Amino acid sequence: MLSFVFPPVSEPRRRQWAGWALAWLVLLLLVSGPAALAQATDSTTKAPATQGKRRAGSVPTQPARVISADPNEPQSPPPPGQSDVQTTKQPGISRKAAPSLTPDSTGLARRDTSRAGRQQDSLHLADLKRRSQIETTVKYRATDSIQFDVTSKVARLYSKAAVDYGEMNMKADMIVVDYGHSTVIANSRTDSVKHRLIGKPVFKQSADTYTAEEIAYNFKSKRGLISKAITQNGEGYIQSETAKRQADNTIHNLGTTYTTCNLEHPHFYIRAAKAKVIPGKAVITGPFHMVIGDVPLPLGLPFGYFPMQHGGRGSGIIIPTFGQAQDRGYYLSNGGYYWAPNDYLGLRVTGDIYAGNAERFGGYGINTELTYNKRYRYRGSARISYTNRPTSSILGTGGATTATDYVAPPTAQTFWITWNHTPTPTPGGGVFSASVQAGSSFYNRVNTLDPRRYLAAAFNSTVSYSKQMRHLPINYSIQASQSQNVQTGVMDFTLPNLSVGVARQYPYQWLGIRPRGAWYEQFAVSYNLVAQNQLTNVVAARSLASGIPLLGGSTTAYNIPVSFANLTPLLRNAQSAAQHQFQITVPSATLFHHVQVQPSISYGETWYAKSLDYKYIREAQAVRVDTMPGFNRQYSYSANLSATTTFYGQLNFKSNKIKAIRHKVTPSLTYSYSPDLTKSTSVYQTLYVGTDQNGQSIGSGALRDSYGRLLDPRSFSRYQGFLLGQSAGGAVSQVAVSVQNQIEMKVRNKQDTTGTQEFKKVSLADGIDLSIAYNFLADSFKLSGLNLGYRVQIAKKLNVLVSSSFSFYQRDSTGRLLNRYLFEQKNIRLARLTSANLSLGYQFNPVARPKSKANIPRAVAPSNDPVLGSPTPIAMYADYIDFDIPWEASVQYTASYTTATAPIRPSLYGITPILSTNSLTASGSVKLTENLRLSTSLNFDLRAGTFVYPVINFTRDLHCWQISGMWMPVGVTRGYSFTIAAKSSLLQDLKLNRNRTILNR
Repeated sequence: MLSFVFPPVSEPRRRQWAGWALAWLVLLLLVSGPAALAQATDSTTKAPATQGKRRAGSVPTQPARVISADPNEPQSPPPPGQSDVQTTKQPGISRKAAPSLTPDSTGLARRDTSRAGRQQDSLHLADLKRRSQIETTVKYRATDSIQFDVTSKVARLYSKAAVDYGEMNMKADMIVVDYGHSTVIANSRTDSVKHRLIGKPVFKQSADTYTAEEIAYNFKSKRGLISKAITQNGEGYIQSETAKRQADNTIHNLGTTYTTCNLEHPHFYIRAAKAKVIPGKAVITGPFHMVIGDVPLPLGLPFGYFPMQHGGRGSGIIIPTFGQAQDRGYYLSNGGYYWAPNDYLGLRVTGDIYAGNAERFGGYGINTELTYNKRYRYRGSARISYTNRPTSSILGTGGATTATDYVAPPTAQTFWITWNHTPTPTPGGGVFSASVQAGSSFYNRVNTLDPRRYLAAAFNSTVSYSKQMRHLPINYSIQASQSQNVQTGVMDFTLPNLSVGVARQYPYQWLGIRPRGAWYEQFAVSYNLVAQNQLTNVVAARSLASGIPLLGGSTTAYNIPVSFANLTPLLRNAQSAAQHQFQITVPSATLFHHVQVQPSISYGETWYAKSLDYKYIREAQAVRVDTMPGFNRQYSYSANLSATTTFYGQLNFKSNKIKAIRHKVTPSLTYSYSPDLTKSTSVYQTLYVGTDQNGQSIGSGALRDSYGRLLDPRSFSRYQGFLLGQSAGGAVSQVAVSVQNQIEMKVRNKQDTTGTQEFKKVSLADGIDLSIAYNFLADSFKLSGLNLGYRVQIAKKLNVLVSSSFSFYQRDSTGRLLNRYLFEQKNIRLARLTSANLSLGYQFNPVARPKSKANIPRAVAPSNDPVLGSPTPIAMYADYIDFDIPWEASVQYTASYTTATAPIRPSLYGITPILSTNSLTASGSVKLTENLRLSTSLNFDLRAGTFVYPVINFTRDLHCWQISGMWMPVGVTRGYSFTIAAKSSLLQDLKLNRNRTILNR
């Protein structure tokens, strides 16, 4: 092998050689430049040979003109290493032919006809009108290599190639850009190892994205041809063998499949030979059929229309759901029209119609829903539903247990109104809000069997406006409310309900005196006004507490049916009242450095537009009550003095496990006084229930009536049963005592390994409370009952709540209380238990619940109502199904003990009703597999020995499908329901339902 060794070269010698090389390069450029310039300009500047020998008066021959390329015409990029300049330009030398300025016979310079003729040069005009086929810059890149073919104007990009052209972006393993024909072709490549395609072309333009095996696109026409195309529009995925993209973004497909499954090989799809995709609007297909698990099914239609979700709102037809219900036959449900005039208002009108069976028509329903939204101001929705549904039976008043009764509804027509209005709070502005739920009493029992809606007993509605006045301590609110009990039929309306309040004011500040911290500066006054007008359909029973018979009226309460025909008796039963309340706060004081003393004085008045007048009728030996119109006022005033302090006690231990136990005691002593108002003629009326032979009233104890009762003077309230009525009566001089206890224990923290939290607190009693009161001025039963309560949470799992009430008085054989203490009887007792309540709740959950909600989205297909056969929006329920927790369960035990005032009798179930409530409730769920969860809710009445509305549910997540079912083994709705449906809201009608209940078997 030969090797050459060069001697080392010094730095000065290197610089000398570099200078000689640069000089030779400059000399070469100077020599070659003029020759190249002369060669390039020879054909354009050379004049004809006969130019100098032309005849006199002849027009000189114009030099040949070369039509240069359009400067706007895109030029293909040169190959690497070449310059895009073909000739070398020299300063001062023009390549244009000089015009002939030879003078004519007149001696004047001849006119340049070449320039004059340019205005009519068709070639030049055509050259100006030409436009570029590519209107913007084409940017391209690749990681492997880029090859240019200058002759054919083609560029080839290899490995992770990308081309950007305006809003168009294309990526693929290989891209070929043809500038001559304004086309770009993208292809994928087959992996020789894994034998699968890699680097699939991805085409993006605006909001559209396509993935395919090969894509061809024309810059000029903006059309494309796509093979094996996959694109997503909203929640749907569209695959096609061949797709043609038009300039208006419309796509014509051959061999199309439509699905909402996001897998490359979907679980299900809709197969159509031809389809047209209008981005953002709809997918329109020809004849199609269903394919599930690669198995074609004989389910399809001659054509298909699948709407797409898009960013904006638009009006359109709502396609109804077709199905069959056991009790109502075939049906079309939730079909109608949606009108969206703007982005702030939307109106949805839908209807349901049921074919029924051979015996009767299935019925129909109409739903109207209005949604509105004004940014930064308010938002809300209103819904009106009307149904005409013949039904055979609904749940009666016997309760939702195994021993239920069924009754026929009074009418087939039902309605329901819902309105929700939520304002956006603004500083200094008023707040208007509304929450309305009202309708037919049996609407839910006729139109659904969902437990939460079917068993709902009461509904409330409220519409209110409130405001805090600026720069004034005054706030006011006006409210209209309605309450409805669908089981008892009681309905109350309150319109209006006005409330005005004045915040606490300090009179010392009104005088403008500079505060000095004196005790009298803390005097404060507050005021509150409440005015109501109430209308109810309940007519109260007319009776007197004294037991004297009442003349006229009903001795039992009854309801007036709410209808326009009964408007007069309803208005006659209305009541109105206005109540004023003044609160005077006296400065508090601290005694012995630990006792906080707080006095207060209050005065109140209630105004009425009528009053009651009593008169004893001797012949009937009863009292007659008349209602007298006119302005009347009922007043009351009281004074209170409270003293509160706090004690702490701590017991320390030398144990390694328990460090200390702390006991916190908060006693409170309150004294209240109010005068005797029974002697006030404006509040009470004194009546002698008896007269002598001359018709004169007789005194107390003078005579007895035929029943042996004394004819005594009695006091009757002029406002008994009135709205906002105060319990003004005899004098009150009462002392009330209450004690609150809290016990905590500090134990060693076994989970602490760092020493930062060596001990932790454990609650032994969150609250041990007791209260009792004694009225010195009461004529009987001066000592009130003793109330005890205990509450604690153990290990953050078990909640314990115990409450009880004790009485200190005896009672007779009929159960009535006697004004004698228990310790005065032969068998001495201190107190007697009158009522007790026990509540135990335990939560089983081996894994802490994650903060995030379940992975099942809100936009899943609606579940099917077991009775109606119509979908119920899942958004109505706030529950989520958590597939991350293996299992969870909760148990609740509730027991209530009461002693009846009447003699104890055997109950319906043959046992002594000592426990008025004794029930056990259990609910839980278990994750049987990764995507299968079973949940249940059981309520067992231990007194009756029956289950109360037990429900067992299961849910199976099938990726893009979901199976849900419900089984009710006993009760009013015993049966089952089963639904399998696609999750996507676009295919909410793609589902299979199976319902069997006691009403539609």
